Amino acid sequence: MKDKSVKSVSHQHQTPFKFNFGKLFDPEASWDKDQLGDVLHWIRQVVGLICGLLWGFVPVVGALWIVAFLVISSGIVYGYYSVILKVDEEEFGGHGALLQEGLFASITLFLLAWIVVYSLAHF
Repeated sequence: MKDKSVKSVSHQHQTPFKFNFGKLFDPEASWDKDQLGDVLHWIRQVVGLICGLLWGFVPVVGALWIVAFLVISSGIVYGYYSVILKVDEEEFGGHGALLQEGLFASITLFLLAWIVVYSLAHF
């Protein structure tokens, strides 16, 4: 019978997505287009969810509140990339591209949260 030596293999847990959260508020940090797009996308999702839940609990109705959400969401995203990060928007496709990042998904999440919470809380 042969003696088989077994080598222990250490498996390191490697995540394909490494992100430094300190970078989120560092105006000196370098961003690539995909990273900044992902951050703006998720900021919009959080704002959409919070506004949808708030609008649903406080029984508001009407298109005015959809416009209010769009203004709030776009204002937060604009303020984040222009005031906090101080990125050159032309490197990332201009204001239109940055402001559009995650917009339609956040509108969907906002409306879903608003409708579900409003229906459950007030009917």
